[in-house]
Amino acid sequence: MQIPKFAFHTLVVLIVSCQHFRHASTAPLQHPKKVCQKAGVAILGAGVAGITTAQALSNASLTDFVILEYLPRVGGRVSHTNFGRKADGTPYVVELGANWVQGLGTPPGPENPIWTLVQVPSDQYVCHLRLFLTLCELITERSYSDYDSIATFNETGAVDFTGLLDEYENAYATFEQDAGYILTDNLQDRSARSGLSLAGWKPEKDAAAQAVEWWQFDFEYSVPPEQSSHEFAAINNNSTFYQWSDENNFVHDERGFNTFIKGEAATFLKDQDPRLLLNTVVANISYDGSGVTIDNEDGSCVQADYAVCTFSVGVLQSDAITFKPELPSWKQNGIETFIMGTYTKIFIQFPPDQVFWNNSYQYLLYADPTERGYYPVFQSLDGEGFLPGSGIIFVTVVQSQSYVVESQDDQITKDQVLAVLRNMFGAENVPEPIAFMYPRWSLEPWAYGSYSNWPPGTTLEMHQNLRANIGRLYFAGEATSAQYFGFLHGAWVEGKNVGEKIAGLIKGTIQTEEVHYDPLHGTTFVDEYDSTNGFILESTFSTYGFK
Repeated sequence: MQIPKFAFHTLVVLIVSCQHFRHASTAPLQHPKKVCQKAGVAILGAGVAGITTAQALSNASLTDFVILEYLPRVGGRVSHTNFGRKADGTPYVVELGANWVQGLGTPPGPENPIWTLVQVPSDQYVCHLRLFLTLCELITERSYSDYDSIATFNETGAVDFTGLLDEYENAYATFEQDAGYILTDNLQDRSARSGLSLAGWKPEKDAAAQAVEWWQFDFEYSVPPEQSSHEFAAINNNSTFYQWSDENNFVHDERGFNTFIKGEAATFLKDQDPRLLLNTVVANISYDGSGVTIDNEDGSCVQADYAVCTFSVGVLQSDAITFKPELPSWKQNGIETFIMGTYTKIFIQFPPDQVFWNNSYQYLLYADPTERGYYPVFQSLDGEGFLPGSGIIFVTVVQSQSYVVESQDDQITKDQVLAVLRNMFGAENVPEPIAFMYPRWSLEPWAYGSYSNWPPGTTLEMHQNLRANIGRLYFAGEATSAQYFGFLHGAWVEGKNVGEKIAGLIKGTIQTEEVHYDPLHGTTFVDEYDSTNGFILESTFSTYGFK
């Protein structure tokens, strides 16, 4: 995504009189002391977690807060842009970041809170969510992602290796069961690669099996099995898809997926609300027992009784922001332990009258003969229910391949993608595209990646150290969710939790702080899987959505 860094620097002009010069040797030049804006709570970031934190405060009748946001908009990593052209010359809108509502809900069981938001009855939108109505209709009626709608290819063209999908699923059932034993028997975690191998799934040098594994694992977690925890990969999957449902809805609203976040913000923010500080780049966070001071790149500052940092793991790991005093070692270890995955969608528009793929399939899986994860999954937007007649298709790469494409020129990437498509469909059938674009998430200074993941051997205690507050400085976001990391609903749950916690502290209804661990234990004890550590045990084992 090509979003410029909005950093506004204040030019301070000192007008010094001749009298000052004459007496400079005896009277030092006096600089006025910086005056900071005051607030009860400073919320750093206007993504899902930040907006939900503010909403929780507002719901508790606490309105003395400010939201500081790097970008000129709300939404964070829920980001869209114009792309290509329709027949009338107007552009399409595509999502660069979050794109799905994942795990909807199965009556009479619980429902994904994001799905709940997009199903608010239309008469309620008249009051405060009017802008969100079309998005609700779109998601509920037109955007079902059918993962069985998949065709497979290799460098020779179409070749059917869909039978390997069933083989993977059979091995995954054992993988999932073994993860349960790791949890309940307090066993040492291992890599998802080890877990899959022990379950009988060993793709080795089989290009088709590697492609199937990428589709089933990397496509979800944004990292390969070697880099992911066995236990928490299963927990992450179960908490969403077993608790709610295995349905996913793909969002393609013309106003962008972040319309729902704007709708939520509109329930407590007015137009031009002075509490929303856009284009504000945080440079330093100072904290002590009495409060938190936020210094920004433009020279402004905010002094607050409490602060909530919703920055991504990627930003926290980048040292782009300083802390005074330095974060304690247990917190630094928590931050550095986790992985910030990168998920890059590469969009291509072909002449709509020259669509060469069978657009009755939603997904096209490619097995490269030499490199795992090389432009492996194409997704058609040209079919019914999406953007029919658009000629748009996109291919997804993650992590190491994302780093490659995000560091190279667009033309090189385009040539590589076209070469793959011409292997799949024949060079004579693939025309030159009329539009081509992709974001560079790993290079965005306000994100430095797409979403988080747990590496092998990580314990719930270590995650709680990422999650825990330091005095009056709190943390929230998808990464701080023990069960829903990487998901939009993880950010929503964590924002709501922190907002309600700070509201309780301000009102004096709660006194306890979040627990942290120093030193750490090598495994997670069964009695630690509780709400104290951000873990709702029922979510992992509920099967309302299991089919």
